[in-house]
Amino acid sequence: MPRLIVIKGADEGTQLELTEPVLSVGRDAANHIRLHDTEVSRRHAEFRKVGDDYQLVDVGSANGTFINNQKVDSATLQSGDHILIGQSILVYTGGPTSERLPRDLAEHIRMIARQDDEAPSAIIKTIGETEASRILAQPEQAATPWLKNALANLSIMYETIQAVSHILDLDQLIDRIMELIFRSIEADRGCLMLRDPDTGNFEPKVVRWREGVDKQETIFLSRTIMDYVLREKQGVLVSDASTDERFNTGQSIVRFGIREAICVPMKGRHETLGVIYLDTQRTAQQIIASQESSGKFTEDHLALAIAIAHQAAMAVEATRYHHAMVQAERLAAIGQTIAGLSHHIKNILQGLKSGGEILKMGLADKDDKMLQQGWKIVEKNQGKIYDLVMDMLSFSKEREPSIQDTNLNQVVRDVVELVNGQLKEKGVQLETHLDENLPVVAADPEGIHRALLNILSNALDAVEEKPNPKVVVQSLLDSEEGWVRIQVLDNGTGIPPNKLGDIFKPFVSTKGPKGTGLGLAVSRQILREHGGDILAQSQVGKGSRFVLRLPIRSTMGSDSFATHT
Repeated sequence: MPRLIVIKGADEGTQLELTEPVLSVGRDAANHIRLHDTEVSRRHAEFRKVGDDYQLVDVGSANGTFINNQKVDSATLQSGDHILIGQSILVYTGGPTSERLPRDLAEHIRMIARQDDEAPSAIIKTIGETEASRILAQPEQAATPWLKNALANLSIMYETIQAVSHILDLDQLIDRIMELIFRSIEADRGCLMLRDPDTGNFEPKVVRWREGVDKQETIFLSRTIMDYVLREKQGVLVSDASTDERFNTGQSIVRFGIREAICVPMKGRHETLGVIYLDTQRTAQQIIASQESSGKFTEDHLALAIAIAHQAAMAVEATRYHHAMVQAERLAAIGQTIAGLSHHIKNILQGLKSGGEILKMGLADKDDKMLQQGWKIVEKNQGKIYDLVMDMLSFSKEREPSIQDTNLNQVVRDVVELVNGQLKEKGVQLETHLDENLPVVAADPEGIHRALLNILSNALDAVEEKPNPKVVVQSLLDSEEGWVRIQVLDNGTGIPPNKLGDIFKPFVSTKGPKGTGLGLAVSRQILREHGGDILAQSQVGKGSRFVLRLPIRSTMGSDSFATHT
């Protein structure tokens, strides 16, 4: 099924399946595919199904739509295409694939019994696996005009590299490899065998037949030939003549027709990952009727096959490396999450333990003042537990905001009222400058309230040790029509430039044990759910400015596109 994989941007890592005839993409949640990228237009483009393919059509976006760095108004997509929308890059995978039998591939491959002297005398030409890189680097030294022309213009190899270099799904990758091989070499049948990294065994991953060939017939792949290729590290071109005295009528290699075969190793950067096997199968009557004295396969086809196999092997290595990196990142993220949670939970437990000890002492001495002191500590840490759990829930999944017409100025007033106690306790001067002409905004008031409360609480912590602590909260209409801003400014300690880029990452906190490291991450996620964002500017010793920017109209609905990560 065609898919989009976001490899850069606010939605990085998201995978989207294309299932409908027409799918709109844009910043607004009314689109089938929603991107949380402020440079994406509200309704940016459409994916339209045409036959088995999808066509990408720009629908009047502000910044344009690009495919492989070329601006387009409309273009049919190919697997591996890079789509640039705003600052987000999406990779398209899909389109026609070769005939595949994922469950029954083994039934279509049968190894012929090994005969030690079978392969060497049947081989009419060999080529070393290291020749692949030389052939690609020096096309002018090709032996024949056909190969020289094919390699000189690099059309086949360039298409191979372009097609496989951006496909991240291994099954789609090997499908594409076999499709390109069959477009270049007139084989009747072929298969690709990959070595299992765990067992070391070679397993069939894809089978392909030329149009008109019976797809139910079994491909007899000689283990002798495959073992020879792997052992000698050479691709081979084999011709099985019916008059060869080594084969009698009882052998299947003769019984199933006079056959030519190409078998080449898939040599990667460090090891051989598998083999590509191609063959032709024709009866004696067909050869007599065609009056051909030579076979379909030539030395040029062998050279081309091993060159493609070399590129394919490197693509498989890159795909496996990508999957390994993703897995490593997931494990690292899990470790970071556990470490971050453990650190904050430990601090909360220590606070609860201290409060509990004071409560015990107060009960023992019947000291009301000590009881109140202990309960205050316990209550404060209970609040920390609640905040931590709520931040974790908010960050762990994309919530659907409850959109309604919202007075942002009232949200600001509610948040300021909530922190009045902290203002008095810390002696902070708070100024509010609200634009009374601010329009009603389509937003989730609870979500915006939570995001603003996180930002304002951080500002209060930042000015705590300043001699004249001051925080300013402003609401204003953005200079860009259709946007509003809430700004929180402080004269606090500021954030060092080398840490400013990390403050929105989970479990990164500049407040030491006071913070969970999730507040800013959750706040940005809330704004991005609205199609907006949070921007930060800071200067050490002078203070910081945080800007909550969101669109006036951001219609949310249950029909927004479901994403799968």
